[in-house]
Amino acid sequence: MQEGIKSNLQLQQEQLNFERSAQNLQLARALFFPQVSANASYGFAHGGRKIVIPVGDLLNPVYSTLNALTGSTSFPQIENVNTQFLPNNFHDTKLRVIQPLFNPEIYFNYKAQKELISVQDAQKRAFENELKYNIISAYYQYLESEESLIIYGKTKELLTELLKINQKLVANDKATKDVVLNASYELDKIDFQLAQARKNNQMAKSYFNFLLNRDLSATVDRDTTVRASLAQQSEIPVLTETALKQRQEIKQLQGVLQTNEQVISLSKGNAYLPKINAVADLGYQGFKYKFDFPQQYWLVQFSLSWDLFKGGEKKVKMQQARLDYQVTENRMAQLKKQIELQVIQSYYDLEATEQSYVAAQGGIRNAEKSFQIIRTKYVEGQALMIEYLDAQNKLTTARLAETIGAYEVLRSEAALQRTIANL
Repeated sequence: MQEGIKSNLQLQQEQLNFERSAQNLQLARALFFPQVSANASYGFAHGGRKIVIPVGDLLNPVYSTLNALTGSTSFPQIENVNTQFLPNNFHDTKLRVIQPLFNPEIYFNYKAQKELISVQDAQKRAFENELKYNIISAYYQYLESEESLIIYGKTKELLTELLKINQKLVANDKATKDVVLNASYELDKIDFQLAQARKNNQMAKSYFNFLLNRDLSATVDRDTTVRASLAQQSEIPVLTETALKQRQEIKQLQGVLQTNEQVISLSKGNAYLPKINAVADLGYQGFKYKFDFPQQYWLVQFSLSWDLFKGGEKKVKMQQARLDYQVTENRMAQLKKQIELQVIQSYYDLEATEQSYVAAQGGIRNAEKSFQIIRTKYVEGQALMIEYLDAQNKLTTARLAETIGAYEVLRSEAALQRTIANL
């Protein structure tokens, strides 16, 4: 079984889904930390809007007066400044840090992802429980097909013996040739049944190997110690209580309910609470691409975003989240009823198969005794061949019924353990 759990492809897929949920949680946790990015821009521009600063018109009269008073040309005339709005040969190179200070979306999303991990883990364990049952059931099916081959082999030995007896009777003029033909016909019939049994055996082996993700023709070890036992089972209320505590499907829906609670909180947070971020820039800004002290700068900003009205969208999302929660609650109630029903059905299935097995054990003892009596009488010429074949058919049927009953008990017991998640 452990080999199947380790190598089954579908279970490996469930494990990958669980690991992906863990990675989603890591992504949700990462949103709490600051985002650091490097940004650089360098641009050329020409034309566009311009601004004229009349510094010449304002200062040239003053400079002329000063030159006249001092008798010098120390104060030259200057031109008015004509500057375009689009900066030319300008760069802005900086590191930007964005730190969320208050964001309900990040917080409740993280909590929801955390609950989803438990949901995925429960789903994986539920599949593992089902896989264990399938492996056990497939192995019992294989053992049953092996024993069926043995039973048909024993029947062929009896019919071969019958053919030899009939040949001697014909040779000694104690019977007509039709008894030999009838015995040969019965041998042909058992050969056909053996062929069918071999096919069933190969299919059972292939399916078992498929569940273990092995080569379909790989040899399966036969455990000869596996036999049915009529063990006393707990009462239905105890089994039901155990199932409701241990079934992973219950835990899975519990995780979904908790996730829905976080989604409701997320919807409320988005509806009534703001988002606050801190943004810090540190870098260089100026004309020509160079990094010197005059171009160095830093800037810290705080931003607040608060959606006050979005046409009723927030209210609708909260209602949807509450409806999802109620739907999950209904699914939980339905699942619990289904599990209770499964426990009852599995309990009485096991009880019925045990009773059938006990009857089959008594039937095989009677069939064996009856066959031995008819066989002795037939050899002594005191019974008809049809009586011999009828006793032999009853013996084969009883042996098959006992074998099938034994493994039905084992499968029913495994089904009950699967129902209470105790495999």
